[in-house]
Amino acid sequence: MATRLTFTLRNGEAAPLGEVPLVAPGELREAVLRSVEAGSRLSAFFGAPAAKGVRLHAVLAQPEDGAFAILAADAGESFPSLTPACPEAHLFEREIAEQWGVRPEGHPWLKPVRFHRSYRSGTDAWGRAPGEPIEPGVTEFFRVEGPEVHEVAVGPVHAGVIEPGHFRFQCEGETVHHLEVSLGYQHRGVERALAGGPDKRTLHYVETLAGDTTVGHATAHAEVVEALGGSAAPARAQAVRAVALELERLANHAGDLGALAGDIGFQPTAAFCGRLRGDFLNLTALLCGSRFGRGLVRPGGAGFDLDEERAARGSERIQAALRDMAGAAGLLWSTSSVLARFENTGRVTREDCVRLGLVGVAARACGLERDARAEFPSGIYRVAQVPVSTWRTGDVFARAYVRWLEVQRSAAFVVEQIRALPGGLVRSGVGSLAPDSIALSLVEGWRGEICHVALTDSRGRFARYKVVDPSFHNWQGLAAAMRGQQISDFPLCNKSFNLSYCGQDL
Repeated sequence: MATRLTFTLRNGEAAPLGEVPLVAPGELREAVLRSVEAGSRLSAFFGAPAAKGVRLHAVLAQPEDGAFAILAADAGESFPSLTPACPEAHLFEREIAEQWGVRPEGHPWLKPVRFHRSYRSGTDAWGRAPGEPIEPGVTEFFRVEGPEVHEVAVGPVHAGVIEPGHFRFQCEGETVHHLEVSLGYQHRGVERALAGGPDKRTLHYVETLAGDTTVGHATAHAEVVEALGGSAAPARAQAVRAVALELERLANHAGDLGALAGDIGFQPTAAFCGRLRGDFLNLTALLCGSRFGRGLVRPGGAGFDLDEERAARGSERIQAALRDMAGAAGLLWSTSSVLARFENTGRVTREDCVRLGLVGVAARACGLERDARAEFPSGIYRVAQVPVSTWRTGDVFARAYVRWLEVQRSAAFVVEQIRALPGGLVRSGVGSLAPDSIALSLVEGWRGEICHVALTDSRGRFARYKVVDPSFHNWQGLAAAMRGQQISDFPLCNKSFNLSYCGQDL
């Protein structure tokens, strides 16, 4: 009998865990595959402790109705893999195997994600005994065979101030046939640390899940806690949060456009955007005293208000920065040598984008209108719209140009929100968290959608707290972009995605 996905949640809502349909693993697989075929995407797929061992939870984002379908299954020691028919599940299933020792049978390339011990005691999914040492990065890599094929290994130690990550290229001459990305060298165990919360450390963990996405992750967490506590942030706080979220987008997009210019030696835009990134960061500091937005977003509202004088200064400064950005970005689109390097480099097809489940800028650069602010709006985005910015070519140019479109639209949104800031308080109380419940939030961070899912125990504490950073979805997109490219194109392709190592290694 076919399993229908009848249980849904809206963004920022909570419900009793007992309402989540519990089915057999095979039924879960078939239901997920049908839903993905119909246009849904897998926002989260994870394990959680249960009376019978490990319970799998699949969270499917359904853009057609703006809701999330959730389904659960008790895995036992194994479950049928979704990956052969649904490639976007491949990393989720590898993660489940590593964290819980449960094997996705039929997974085509099962290997560790973060090289850490299983959450459960005993031998893990790879047969490693409890006392056996684990060495990050020591794994079997895919090999392309042939007389002219050679292998190029880059990292995990890189030049400059950058976190470790290993890239292994299978090349024939200068042409890349396959790139494998291996991360997990600095696994921090944040998800495990969040279990048992919320407590005094929880917000500090959340704000540093990915340091350049403080506001995005803090907003997702706040919405989850508010849903479980039966409360909502005041309208003024929701507007302040949205201003901070868009400033975070502006700062990072400006920095990325400058870095892309720097990667091809185009110094005018690189220099201007380096300074403009600082201008946008300083606007966030004007809000809360921290250039990265630390302390601004809090469950129940915002930690800081925006008075009239600072609002006026902020509006003037953002418009001045946008004028300078127009000049710096305009140089990119009007310089033939820049376009020659950006266009047709690192192309990802729309079909591959859908199959891999890419999100954010990477998806919109392939022509997909994937934007949580429009598809699954929460907070002030329910009443204030930001147009979705897309391009169609899926190459470095598209990923750069989508950033420029978003800079313009986010700046206009921020100016309008500051001008029409609602009155009232910026903070309200949050009640005790509902016991034995589930809540989720999807926030469109500057890289793409950020998904937080919390499951509470009988005391209303976090029994499981799942975080999916957009980088988790998109690293495979970088690998796809490099196929058939010259290996010298890798720095430019890599920067056009600009994914987070630490956002992956939670």
